[in-house]
Formats: sequence, structure tokens, C-alpha cells
Amino acid sequence: MTITPINLRCEHRAEVPTIGSEAPRFDWALEAEGRGRSQRAYRVLVASAPALLAEETGDLWDSGRVESSRTVEVRYDGKPLPPASEFFWTVQVWDERSEASAWAEPVSFRAGLESWEAHWTFPDRSEDLLLEAPDADGDPEALAAIMEALEPSSYLRREFEVAPGLRRATVFLTARGLVELELNGEKVGDEALAPGWTDYHKRIEYSVHDVTARLRSGANALGASLGEGWYSGFVGMEAKDTGHLYGNRTELLCELHLEFEDGRVEKVLSGPDWRGSVRGPRRYSDLQRGEREDARLRFDGWSEPGFDDREWLPVESSPLDDAALVPAKSQPMRVVAELRPVSIQQQRPGVHLVDFGQNFSGWVRLTATGEAGALVRLRHGEMLDADGELYTENLGKAKQVDSFILSGRGEETFEPRFTIHGFRYLEVSGLAAAPDESAVTGCVVHSDTPPVGEFACSEELVNQLYRNLVWTQRSNFVSIPTDCPQRDERLGWIGDACLFWPTASLNMDVAAFFAKWGEDILDAKRPDGSYSDFAPDPWGYWNGAPGCADGSVAIPWIHHCRYGDLTLLRRHWPHMERFMEWLAKDNPDLLRKRGRNRDYGDWLAVGEETSRELFATAYWARDAELMARMAAALGLADRAAHYEELRAGIASAFESAYVEPDGRVEGDTQTAYLFALGFDLVSAERRSDVGARLVESIERRDWHLVTGTHGLALACPVLAEIGRSDIAHRLLLTEDFPSWGYSIRQGATTIWERWDGYTEERGFQSPTMNSFNHYALGAVGSWLVEGVAGIRPAPDAVAFERVLIEPVPGEMSSARASYRSTRGEIVSDWLRDEGRFRLAVTIPPNVTATVVLPSLGGALLEGGKEAAAAEGVASVQEIDGNWRAEIGSGSYVFESVAA
Repeated sequence: MTITPINLRCEHRAEVPTIGSEAPRFDWALEAEGRGRSQRAYRVLVASAPALLAEETGDLWDSGRVESSRTVEVRYDGKPLPPASEFFWTVQVWDERSEASAWAEPVSFRAGLESWEAHWTFPDRSEDLLLEAPDADGDPEALAAIMEALEPSSYLRREFEVAPGLRRATVFLTARGLVELELNGEKVGDEALAPGWTDYHKRIEYSVHDVTARLRSGANALGASLGEGWYSGFVGMEAKDTGHLYGNRTELLCELHLEFEDGRVEKVLSGPDWRGSVRGPRRYSDLQRGEREDARLRFDGWSEPGFDDREWLPVESSPLDDAALVPAKSQPMRVVAELRPVSIQQQRPGVHLVDFGQNFSGWVRLTATGEAGALVRLRHGEMLDADGELYTENLGKAKQVDSFILSGRGEETFEPRFTIHGFRYLEVSGLAAAPDESAVTGCVVHSDTPPVGEFACSEELVNQLYRNLVWTQRSNFVSIPTDCPQRDERLGWIGDACLFWPTASLNMDVAAFFAKWGEDILDAKRPDGSYSDFAPDPWGYWNGAPGCADGSVAIPWIHHCRYGDLTLLRRHWPHMERFMEWLAKDNPDLLRKRGRNRDYGDWLAVGEETSRELFATAYWARDAELMARMAAALGLADRAAHYEELRAGIASAFESAYVEPDGRVEGDTQTAYLFALGFDLVSAERRSDVGARLVESIERRDWHLVTGTHGLALACPVLAEIGRSDIAHRLLLTEDFPSWGYSIRQGATTIWERWDGYTEERGFQSPTMNSFNHYALGAVGSWLVEGVAGIRPAPDAVAFERVLIEPVPGEMSSARASYRSTRGEIVSDWLRDEGRFRLAVTIPPNVTATVVLPSLGGALLEGGKEAAAAEGVASVQEIDGNWRAEIGSGSYVFESVAA
């Protein structure tokens, strides 16, 4: 069987992306039977119609046969791509025997708009046309929302005619705020909370939808509903009382392009010929406060032709401004799963508590019946208090309350559109009868980043830890990587994301997600060269904190190592150089004493404080190391040499200032030792002493970690590197406080923000900052895959072009992990019993691997035969008590047996 190209992607996305580049990039994976398979050459075709590809014609680009094994970041080099058009591409490859594959199944991508003709459009909100503020109906959250000037959603509509001969219809859509578009009574697309969060003054993303099948000859209608979202709603802890960070009104921008068989193009544009209303059912919506709908005000058929809109208002419009309108880079947010309750219990008459059994981000769809005007309230929370009531003290001003007023027309279904909550428990009040499980659905909402990894082992506690960190990632990757989905913060802290990014990228394909968020990071940069602590940053004065701003250097490198994205490195490189200049400017002695600003240190350590100067200097050294690696990858030899010299200087200054001859590091904290070892900041002769001190510090805490989030990320890898993986495994299996196991024993289904978010002795930590869905302490997830299961890129390998499979089993009896890399799926599946260690591996075509497993004193077999003679095995060596085999692609089963 010949080799076959699969999983075709354009700009890191498999679905139909819209590109904002004149030269998009393509990549593909490979599959094949047998071992040692590889690609010798490829040919890419790009065409304006799929029929041309069927004829092996690329009217836009035919790369010809290119002698190369490259499957990542193959750049388009054809004719100019017409704007607002759809294209199709495919690839053929030749294998190591020069046998050609079949052409891959064609996939498509789009080019965005070159320029917009539509206007920003919004209803007239003059006071004499508005309804009076809606009655709060005894609902305190509704009354508070009215007092905070949360406004009714805007509804906009436009009817238009379509002549016969329509060939294709495409909608280009965005908003200042959030938007849902309907066409002839049906929602367009399956996106949620679009267009997502950006710095709206600088950049607004738009989505593109093919709606050809939705249109008919004759009368048609478009309808758009708008919510405040990040644009004009309440965002972050700095906007607890005001909102309106970017603007004070929601606005629609929409173009519908109608292409006809005769070549004509007609456009339906948002602008003055639309009609608008603020008298609809959605009385207010806010991401933090919640959403309120009055079913008595629903206007059926409002997005269909023929609707009577004579009472609707004139609209106002304004031309485009300087904010860039760009195609959405990442996968959109969607309802990606639905959860049923695991229990529903009556708390008191008329009040029921629903447990979904899982903490998550999203909302609830509720079906109910009742009298007209009856108020149903939905309160959301992560935990229950000591009395079994919903715990909400940690939410701050993020009320997380939705309310619905029934119309009395029989069975009615309510589902929010422009809010999102972090919760496991739901308190429902106001229903005429107890809800059953079929009436309450938890809708899981997040950016639809494709899952790419799995992990399981013989220890159920560790399996639950892995499930918890995956759910935490799902809950917080909502347009940006937030720190929490529930309280009045929900910001994209760069430090937290950097700690978790190695884990995140093994769980899900976050290549496109970071391409988008990376632009947010650059938009938030300061004129002086420093990075913000989080992005987007509407306030502009949280910047330069050690461990936070430094993440803006580390994440592009992690991204490149996972996906081979040199284009992104080039995009970020000059900004990273300016940041390094900013760091050096005030610290000539190579110790990071100044310019630390808010200086959070090793955030949320329990019982010990690491020197913040030491902490900052260690990160500066790490920055310099990564800058040297990136410069080398970009072919900038002089800059690589500069940063290697800088890194050596900082490391020397660190050791002189903070490390004593006997290996004691200033402060004698776990994190200080982990930084010294993990960032390689001590000389070889002191390394063993520093490692011994680290072990002593953990033993002194009765074999517990008391680090904060930054030390924690280094703990298991460093312990394994110094030969104490036994301690790393012990930490994984610890169940008393502080540990991951302790939170699991308390019922956690996501990662807690704090080791002591809740303890049996004290109860809940301070409600001012206590999330039970926060991924920073989940950074251990990368070690489960890379350490326990043993899948990691070989040193200096890019995008897993070479793989190292080296499990660290500890006392476990089995583990299995898989990772679907850009090049294909990698699997490590090991099992040990008395006298045998069995390791099954799968390596995708075009990839080579080194496999390391323990020697038990006997032979190494593959498929039951001597491994050295097995097909696809290049060499076998026994070194330092381990077998080491070099292999090509394919599936293998190695067994190390006792003598």
C-alpha cells in the first residue's frame, strides 16, 4: 500500500478557514501500512473549482513535483487569490520508493474581504422611542441589572429579493458586541458568542458563512440580534461597576454577497435601509451578570419575509473607522457537548438544586410550562456550602443569574445566547412543578479546538486528575485562555497560560487558537516594549510582571516546537527583541531588581515565599535561552550568539547572588531549587547538591509540594531529570493536603486555583479570589504524557519530526497516551508485570523515533523475536540499564524480559 496524505489543513484549521494572507500555508499528515514509510516528494494543487482538481488541474497554483519530505508550513506560491472567494486544494505525495499516492480528498478555504461597503448599524435608542425599564418582577438580580444600565438587546432586520440564477451566497458578519444572524427564520452557522474578544479599537474579527442553500428566489429576510459581550458589557475585575470598556452601544456589520451564474454580484449591506427594535424578548444580557428573557415579548417570524415591522424603529449607521477588520483566525466558540443532570433535589418549596456532576462553562437550556408572567430564575455555582446550598460568594459581581418570564403559551424552551457561566450546580426557582432530567440540559460552550490527546493509566486517581485538567482547559479556552470562567475576572493571564501551554497543546490542537490570541498579546504591548500581564488588556497599566510578561516569549517557542510555525515566530520576533531590551535597560548587573511592576512572584504558594528578585532573574535567563533558540531557528546567527552570551551572563549572576557553595539556594524554598535546576542556572559541580536540597525541602513538607503555580510546573520534570521520578509519582498519588488528590477527594472535577481553595478544617478560602476551575495547577498534565507515558519530541526536533518514547513508570503497572501531532498520531502504550515490560508504540509515516525502556537483564524482543533483527529497527543498544532502539515509522511491540 502506498502512503496517503490525510488531515489536510490550511492555516492550522481543518474546516473551511477564511484567510487574511496572500500566501496561506498548508500542512497534512500521512498514513500508510508497514514500517519505515516516508514521503519523498509532494505536489499541491489549488483551484477555483473542485472539478478542476478532479482533472488534476490547479488553475491558481500547481506546485509541480517538489522533492521534499516537508508536510508542514508549505506556503502558497501561485496566482493572486481574488478576495471574497472560495478555493479548493489537494495534495499528492510520493513515498520512499517513488510510488505516487492518490490525490487527497479536496478541502476548501476562503479569502476574506479586501474592503467593506457596509456600515456599522444600530437601532435608534432615543428616549421617546424606548419602552420604560422593564419591571424587575421581584427579581433582585434583574433590578440590579437595570440599575447598572444593562440595556435590552438590539434586533435588526432587512428584507431583500433574490433573482433566479443564484450560484453562491456568502455572508460576512461581525459586531461590536455579540451577534447571532438569522436568515429566513433559521440561525446562520453554529457559532456562539461571536465574534469573540479582541481589542475592538485595534482589531475586530469577522466570520464567513456560505448560505446558498438557505436562500430562495423571491423574498428573503435577514435578522440579527445583538448582545453586549466583551465590547460594552462588564469585563474583568477592573470593570466591576461600569462596563462599557470599548463602547456603549452594540452595532452590526454585515455583508451578504449574491453571486449569479451570469457573473453579476449583488450585495445586501448593513446600513440605513434596515429596521431595528429594542422591544424584543431579551431584556438584557451580560457575560458576567447573566441574561433575562421575557417570552411575552417574543415576536415570531421576525427574521422571515413578510413580518410586520411597522412598529420597529429606524436605524442609525456610521462608516468604518480605523479598527482593522480581519477574518477569524481560530475555531469559533460552539456548544460542543450537552450534559444531563446526575441529580435534581428540592431544597425547599419551589426551589430545586440540579447537579450536572461536572464543573464546566456554558449555560442551561430549560423547558418549562407555567402561567403568563411567572418568573423562573437560574442561579449557577461551582460548589455547595456546608448547608448544601449553592455557594456563590466567590463570584464577586459576576452574578451568573439567568431569568425567564413565561408567556403562558404551553411548553416553552429558554436558552441564553449572550452570557456564559462557570458552574456544576444550578438552582432553579419559580417552576410550577419539579423539573425532570429531560427538561434541564447543560450546554458546554468553549472554543472548538479539536481534541488531539488522550491519557490513561493504572491509577484511577491520576486518571481523574487528567480528566479534571482537560475539563479545566475546555472551561477556560473561550475566545482567549481565561484564568477562570465564573467570577468577575475571566482574563487572559499570560503567565498562567504559559505554564499550561505545554499541557494544553497535548490535549487539543491550539495552533489556530494561539495564532489568534498571539495577536491579542501584540495588541496589548506597551510603547516602551514591555508586555501586558494579560491580553486583551483594556486598561493598559498591568504590565511587565515576572512570570507573566515572560510568557509572551515562551509561548511562541512552544507553539513552534509543537507545530513548526516559523511564520508566527517571525511575526513575534521584533516585539520579543524590544521586550528583552526593556528588561536589560534597568538591570545592567544582570539581576532583575528593577522594572518588576506588580511582581506576583510564585503565585499562591502555601507556606513559603520565594525571593521575587530570584524568581524574576530566573525568568530573564529563561527568556534569553529561548530567544537564542528562536534566533537559531530563524537563521539569525548573530542574535543567537548575543542571547547565548546574555543567558550565560544572567546564569552566572544568578549563581553568584543566590546559590551557596553547599547547594543551598536563597530562601531554601522548593521553587527556588526547581528554578535553579529547571532553568539550568547552576554549574554542573553544584547540580547534585542543589538536587539533594530540593529533595530535602519536599521531605521536610512530608513529601508534599507547597510551591505556587510557577514552581509546580517544573516539579515533576525536574525530579525525573535528577533521578527522583519516584518522588514525582508519589506526588501524583498523594491524597492529603496539599495535593491534587486532596481536591479530588473533595469531589473536584476541575483543577482548583489554590491548593487550599477548600479544606475540611477551615472551609472555603477567601471569596475575593477562589476559583474551582483554573488550569495553572494542571500544568502537570504535560508530564503525564511526556513523562509517565513517555511521548515527547526528540531534542531539537520541530513538530515531532523525531520522537522520543521513554516512559517513566514509577510504581504504576500500565499507562497509555496518544497524541495526534501535525504529522500524524503517536502512541505509547506500556504494561509491566513480573519479569516483563511491554511497550507498544505507533509512529506516523515520515517520522523516526528513539524508544527507551528498562532492561530487565534479559533480551529485548519485538513481535516475539530479537528486536535488533526486526523490520524497521535501525539499531538496538543497552545503555545504563535501559534498552535503546532506533526505529522508523509504523507500529511495534517491544518486550523487555528478565534473564
